[in-house]
Amino acid sequence: MIVKTEADRAGMRAAGKVVKAALDAAEKVVREGVTTLEIDAVVEQTIRGLGAIPSTKGFEGYPNASCISVNDVVVHGIPSLQVVKSGDIVSVDVTALLNGYQSDAARTFLVGNVSEADRKLVTAAQAAFFAGLEYAKSGNRIGDVSSAIQLYSELNGYGVVRALTGHGIGRKMHEPPEVPNYGRKHSGPPLKNGLCLAIEPMITAGDWRVKIDRDGWTVRTYDGSRAAHYENTVIITDGEPEILTL
Repeated sequence: MIVKTEADRAGMRAAGKVVKAALDAAEKVVREGVTTLEIDAVVEQTIRGLGAIPSTKGFEGYPNASCISVNDVVVHGIPSLQVVKSGDIVSVDVTALLNGYQSDAARTFLVGNVSEADRKLVTAAQAAFFAGLEYAKSGNRIGDVSSAIQLYSELNGYGVVRALTGHGIGRKMHEPPEVPNYGRKHSGPPLKNGLCLAIEPMITAGDWRVKIDRDGWTVRTYDGSRAAHYENTVIITDGEPEILTL
């Protein structure tokens, strides 16, 4: 685990502002009739316009500036000519590199006439993040964050994806430790002042199991149920955690 210096934290705050701006820009264009490729273009334009680089573009062969996941796609949906429809839920996941520092965040947006069940699912993903965030402070452990996310999600009837996790972040997109969305209290690596994490609940309306499409990227729910994703980059402190992407 890499504890961040004050200089590191300043760099990560700046990168966080870029990611927030990109997600804000995406939210304005996520609507009925737009393609996911058009949303991705807005994300890339925003990131590059702020002097940063979209980290996912070219990462292990990934082709785009963002991951855009619709309905039963949990994460890593590849932007395409797919047209967004009323009733869809659309997750946009953005990572940006600015002056050597990474930041990562995701939101799930509601489009048009969304069902009450889907609305509750999306709200629950965000609430699960904040349930975990309560334990994201120096002196606790990763498992305290993970177990809080799992407990909130499952008590509200949602599946918690296990095949994918949150992660440390800094000069690299993925750093130790992993941050699962399930686990036991008082387990896992200790949280220290200066540790930077991407905490990202991924929950489903049904089975927690997932499968990967033939493209090698797109992760879907195993049973076709809908999924929601909510993520922020966070710095652990001795007091309240600092969220860099809100």
